[in-house]
Amino acid sequence: MQFEASMILASIEDYRTLARKRLPHFLFEYIDGGAFSETTLRNNQRDLQHIALRQRVLRDVSNITTTTRLFGQEFKLPLGLSPVGIAGLNARRGEVQAAQAAEAAGVPFCLSTVSACSIDEVRAGVNHPVWFQLYMIRDRGFLHEMLNRAKAAGTSTLLFTVDMPVPATRYRDMRSGLSSGHLWQRKLTRVGQVLRRPRWAWDVGLMGRPHSLGNIAPILGEQAGIDEFWAWLGNNFDPRVTWADIDRIRSEWDGHFVIKGILDAEDARQAKSIGCDGLIVSNHGGRQLDGALSSIKALPAIADAVGNDLSLILDSGIRSGLDIVRALALGARMVMIGRPWVYALAARQKKGVEEILDIFARELRVAMALSGCTRLEDITPAILAS
Repeated sequence: MQFEASMILASIEDYRTLARKRLPHFLFEYIDGGAFSETTLRNNQRDLQHIALRQRVLRDVSNITTTTRLFGQEFKLPLGLSPVGIAGLNARRGEVQAAQAAEAAGVPFCLSTVSACSIDEVRAGVNHPVWFQLYMIRDRGFLHEMLNRAKAAGTSTLLFTVDMPVPATRYRDMRSGLSSGHLWQRKLTRVGQVLRRPRWAWDVGLMGRPHSLGNIAPILGEQAGIDEFWAWLGNNFDPRVTWADIDRIRSEWDGHFVIKGILDAEDARQAKSIGCDGLIVSNHGGRQLDGALSSIKALPAIADAVGNDLSLILDSGIRSGLDIVRALALGARMVMIGRPWVYALAARQKKGVEEILDIFARELRVAMALSGCTRLEDITPAILAS
């Protein structure tokens, strides 16, 4: 407690450190970990950090604008909050708090299909509709029900995740007691971890009830927990999905349609052909195919493949305002963050999310000023050092 009280939170890494100290071990490992040896997870950040910017001077950078317009909406920053599964367990009714922080900062929040809070609860907690993310799952009836619920909640932008036909192997989740071992062993392990985090046990575990797994509660029941959640995921991701299935979903959705999980230029062209509005260049935060390209390395070829016909968003590895500039210089219109906002939520609840969004905004402005840019449109490949 003394460490936490004296800790100065200056960067995203500081919020990660505090989140580790406040969360039960299994929850932190779920947020923080990746697939297999986590090579792609590490490369997402490393490859961004290796992109050098040209420092420019005497350019009059006294008036910097960071606003952008995307999918019919204006945002104060080219930054959004990515969908993260069961993120609402990291603080009391966590997705509602995060959506409120995003709305206050003027940036989009996207709710996951497998959120802890339902889309109806999140919508009731904010003034404007949020974005919604959906998977292609075996239960097509449930899928169409979720499309209808998103429409009823006023959602105009749908993110459809395509890089998870099967769940990957995540060793950290197995070791932490989240997804491996006998049921009684997993539960006993998690109870022990919760008891070592009394603050979380009181604020989230007890006062944050009900823990009903939000959008899938109608299927699993209000009393279903994490183990039922994992079983449902394992049984309902659909490895048979093809572009034809995505095309049918696109035809049913009359709002903005964005495909999340593209890393290959050929796939980007295919996505363009079905009439989507945007692509999220993402490797699922290094949580699916370990050894795949980092998102930033995949971005230039995808930008060349689709030109200006689709809006590109970069996801995976963004940890600073400098990273935002790097992504925009290589063809992205916006970036999305997942782990950073969940670390902040776990560390300091809604206030934490507000704080890290302010950190990103300040760092973005500094990076723009020192590279001679006053508008987002100035951020082009020309600002990159060769």
